[in-house]
Amino acid sequence: MTVTAERPAELTPRRPDRGPGSRADGWIRRAPLLPALVFTIIVTQLPFLFTIYYSLQSWNLVRPGSRQFVGLDNYVLVFTDSQFRQVALNTVLLTAGAVLFSLILGLLFALLLDRAFLGRGFVRTLLITPFLITPVAAALLWKTVLFDPTYGLINFVLSPFGAGETDWISSFPLTSVMIALVWQWTPFMMLLILAGLQSQPHDVLEAARVDGASTWGVFREVTVPHLRRFIELGIVLGAIYLINTFDAIYMMTQGGPGTASANLPFYIYQRAFLGFDIGQSAAMGVVVVIATIIVATFALRLIFRSFSGGEET
Repeated sequence: MTVTAERPAELTPRRPDRGPGSRADGWIRRAPLLPALVFTIIVTQLPFLFTIYYSLQSWNLVRPGSRQFVGLDNYVLVFTDSQFRQVALNTVLLTAGAVLFSLILGLLFALLLDRAFLGRGFVRTLLITPFLITPVAAALLWKTVLFDPTYGLINFVLSPFGAGETDWISSFPLTSVMIALVWQWTPFMMLLILAGLQSQPHDVLEAARVDGASTWGVFREVTVPHLRRFIELGIVLGAIYLINTFDAIYMMTQGGPGTASANLPFYIYQRAFLGFDIGQSAAMGVVVVIATIIVATFALRLIFRSFSGGEET
């Protein structure tokens, strides 16, 4: 007599339901997101498609009736334009310098605020204040109150040392804009790194001190690896925002002298709204967008890999 063992019903694997009902349920779950998706496409993708279309045209508003299809000629002119290369270098220097110095200062201030002392809340509020000021107001503040050659506070402080008549914006235009950006973005880096410092496990720090590690050794071997994710995130976010800087340059230097302090967004604005060259400015915009997407993709992959690796360890 053969006995056939029956598998319990709850242990029998079920095949996923691939019928029309599950597909309809999926669309129902996604339905609330469709308005946001449509709005995003209309606001971001359609203008970019029009920009690509205009970049293939020779269209200067100063010459009515001269609009015609030229293919990739505008892109050839962009890559052979010496001013575009200079402005691209200015963009890299301005973005990298502002991110680097604001990150270093933010780290120093975060280490300061991570310690308990009298008036720490008041000091923290003062250090956060520059980030709360609108960029246009901050640029005007640095231009008229600090960098002014006649009434500026910097020349007033340096006048006893023989440097009280320097026109900082005319003599050092790119550096002046960078200083204003560092002043405004240091609080952001400070808050980000301070959050990383306060998330450190105290038992690990205490164990390192018990083992005889010095303060510098604890910072180098324990704190810095823990802060790596936060530093990388600050670099990526700061670069994404600072690469689009326009208002500080417009208010402080107007991109001058010449193109000495112009970055890519401001140079594209000059070619489109001052030179009225729609075709070349659109081609520059497309090149900048593609380059930004490539850099941002690699940077975000680095950030995601860092955070996922930190979770595993």
